[in-house]
Amino acid sequence: MANTKSARKRIRTNTRKHLRNNMYRSRAKTTIKKAEVSIFSGEPDDAILREAIRTLDKAVNKGILHRNNAARRKSRLIKKLKLAQAEAAAA
Repeated sequence: MANTKSARKRIRTNTRKHLRNNMYRSRAKTTIKKAEVSIFSGEPDDAILREAIRTLDKAVNKGILHRNNAARRKSRLIKKLKLAQAEAAAA
């Protein structure tokens, strides 16, 4: 248990930040999953893909995700989109 007043305050603020960070991480994961479902359904929706990228960028701006982590996730999404489009064109 925290002994000092400042340590007790840090516990409270860390808890609030933890909840906020989890909310943004969860939102990013959800939008990525929606984008992947859209891509693999055969009819990719650009609005859903843009929303996923926008959510990742917001998480970076708020300091929740590292910029390289978000860049990697966006790159993987775009790669999946290009692959699905190539398969659709070949079929």
